[in-house]
This record gives sequence, structure tokens and C-alpha cells, in this order.
Amino acid sequence: MVMRVVSSTAETREITYLSPPADVSMAARWFEIADLDHFWIRRRFSVFQKLTGKLAVDAREIAEIGCGHGLLQRQIEEAYGREVTGFDLNEFALRKNLSCLSAICCYDIYDRNPKLKCRFDLILLFDVLEHIADEGRFLEALIFHLAPGGRVVINVPAGHWAYSRYDQAAGHVRRYSIRSLRKAVVPHNLKITSWTYWGLPLVPTLLLRKLWLRRKSDKDEIISAGFDSRTNIINRSLTVISRCEPTPQKFLGTSLMAALEVRL
Repeated sequence: MVMRVVSSTAETREITYLSPPADVSMAARWFEIADLDHFWIRRRFSVFQKLTGKLAVDAREIAEIGCGHGLLQRQIEEAYGREVTGFDLNEFALRKNLSCLSAICCYDIYDRNPKLKCRFDLILLFDVLEHIADEGRFLEALIFHLAPGGRVVINVPAGHWAYSRYDQAAGHVRRYSIRSLRKAVVPHNLKITSWTYWGLPLVPTLLLRKLWLRRKSDKDEIISAGFDSRTNIINRSLTVISRCEPTPQKFLGTSLMAALEVRL
């Protein structure tokens, strides 16, 4: 396998090409809206910290599959001083990657690069699995990269009832309940060790979004209307509202986060 490295410029990060870039089921507009100050990005990371404790501290090597433009990588760098190797096939997102310490790689996990076999003690899969039509094949490829005794942390959108034009525009194949997530991972010898719904205070907003977007058809317009918080005041308000929720909680939410390990 030939490895090609493209150097960074003022606008692009250095990318290691282990696989050629490919189209992915993800709206480019989302990467233009989502940033480190976005209320949802901040809340997602606080839930991760509460649910996983010292996992990010204790792991020898960490990877994020579907790293996109590096928001989670950057958050972990700033919170823990850890590098997170980022893998994605979306060259547009990789060139916008915001991480500072971490390697970023254009890599198809189905290629199963021998140098990456059993390498990572912690693999992060944040808002990726819902884009994958064949969950089983994808999870098997993910496990190839997991070190013995390693952990996987998954975040996915929750609530089949909430599936809307936004999900379609964003490239979501499905939304999840804890039952459907267990059904997806158990056949691959994975067990959920801890989990939580989150985003309960945002459920009314999600329902309003579903109604608001029913008659919209332009993909970029739907993503903008569905995810952009529009003003700093609204973003700050939603940040405060989103924190009004104890986690872990098993009742209801707009998202679902779970930590998993391979069953012995």
C-alpha cells in the first residue's frame, strides 16, 4: 500500500492518505455550521466526560472513526492533552480539521490496514453509525482496529419518532433506541457497559424542527434550518437549557451515547 502525505497550508491540515478519498453520506453544509462553540457540540462532550470517566486518560492510543473536521479531537486535546488519530474518507472535512496535536488520515476502515490491527485502546464513533447502511460489516471492521480489552464509545441520534427531513438531508439511515443499538452490536460480540440518553430538554425543539422542515426540499436549507443556532443569544440559551438534565438517564433524549467492550 502506498501512503501519500499532503502537507498543510494556512487553510488545510496535513493529511495522511492510507485510502483514496470517497463520497460519504454526510452533508457538507453541516461542517460549515458545526463549531466548538455550538451548544450541541459542547453538550455532547460534557455527556461524554460524565459517562466515560477516565477512559480518555487511561487509553494508550485513541482513534476517532469518522472524525470529520475534528471537533471531538480538539475537545479531547484541550481537556486531556491527548492525541486522537482521526480517520475519515471525506476530504472536504479533513482539510478543515481543527485538531492541533492529532494525526488525521484519509482511511477506509474496510481496508483493514495491517499496521492498524488491534492498535487502539479507545475508539470513538460519534454520529457515524446512523449513516451506515450495513451496520454489521462496519462494526466488524471497527473491531479489527480495537486492542484487546479496548473500549468503544458510540453516539447516535435517538428516537425513531423524531426521524425527519433533517435526517434525510444529513444522510441518516436511521435513529436509535437503546434496544435497537443493542440489537446492532450484540451479534458482533460487543456489549454495552454503560449508556445514557441525552438532550431531553431539547425534545420540544426537535419536534418543532420536524414540523418546520416538512415542506422544505433543498438539502442545504434543511441542514441550515435544522442545526444552525443562528445567533449567539440563541446558542447561549440552548447551552443553558441543554444542561438542565442529569446524566446518565434512561428515559428519553434526542441522542444516545454508549460505552462498549468486546465480550470475553
